[in-house]
Amino acid sequence: MQQTYFMIKPEIVAAGDQKVGAILSIVNASGFRVTGLEMRQLDRPLVEDFYGEHRERPFFGDLVEYITSGPVVCIRLEREDAVSRLRELIGATNPAEAATGTIRFLYGESLSNNAVHASANTEDAARELDLIFG
Repeated sequence: MQQTYFMIKPEIVAAGDQKVGAILSIVNASGFRVTGLEMRQLDRPLVEDFYGEHRERPFFGDLVEYITSGPVVCIRLEREDAVSRLRELIGATNPAEAATGTIRFLYGESLSNNAVHASANTEDAARELDLIFG
């Protein structure tokens, strides 16, 4: 079994429990097991560390503001090939390019408000899970 990190972003949480529940249902129906779940407001230092690889990119400040703008749902997931399977399930970063039926296709609004985050690889998953769940 492999673990990965999944986050439901602020605009989805702000939209209400129905969207959060629908996304969790998709993940559950796709064979993932939730082993950690917490809704919380992430603080600026944590988010800056979390997205540290993007620090030099022009969108970094906006990304930090966006993620700290409201509560998020932090989720630890488990299944075989969890990282790659979750990346496939969420779809392309830009919802306009996401495959039909993926989470970002269904719930993403734009490149910057794309509904969810999933670890990009096993190293990121370990680092992100440690940052969020300790």
